[in-house]
Amino acid sequence: MNRTFLVRLAAVAVIGWSGAALAQTPAQVTVARQLVELKGGNTMFDPIILGIVNQTGSTLLQTNPQLSKDLNEVAATLRTEFSARRTELLNEAAKFYAKRFSEAELKELVTFFSSALGKKMVVEEPQALDETFQFIQQWSQTVGEQVMTRFRAEMKKKGHNL
Repeated sequence: MNRTFLVRLAAVAVIGWSGAALAQTPAQVTVARQLVELKGGNTMFDPIILGIVNQTGSTLLQTNPQLSKDLNEVAATLRTEFSARRTELLNEAAKFYAKRFSEAELKELVTFFSSALGKKMVVEEPQALDETFQFIQQWSQTVGEQVMTRFRAEMKKKGHNL
């Protein structure tokens, strides 16, 4: 899976799974579905489907490299066929939002994400999150090296060379 997909999935998790669970009504789910679509749900889940098809094709290609052409043709067909299953993901995401937000809250969110600022948020947030995660990766590596150095120094004080 690519990093952009993971960032978007993390954003869905942070926004969609926060707060207390609420009883969900069909109206809540409908408004929540609208929210998910406004937040880019129609394209957000495509990488999941593409990733599953591509990963499966790659696995089969490793065991049968001579079937590359045929596997690529089948993969193209399956990407189209399974892209229709995006609706399942949209519906489930809507239910998750509906469990955590009241109908009134969902309507406020729809209003926000329908506004110019909300639309900008949909476009800019994945890029800001991607940059944040890139920084976190670099930062984690640096801090990890510092932690390792400290572990070694402290263990050396205890008579252990690591």
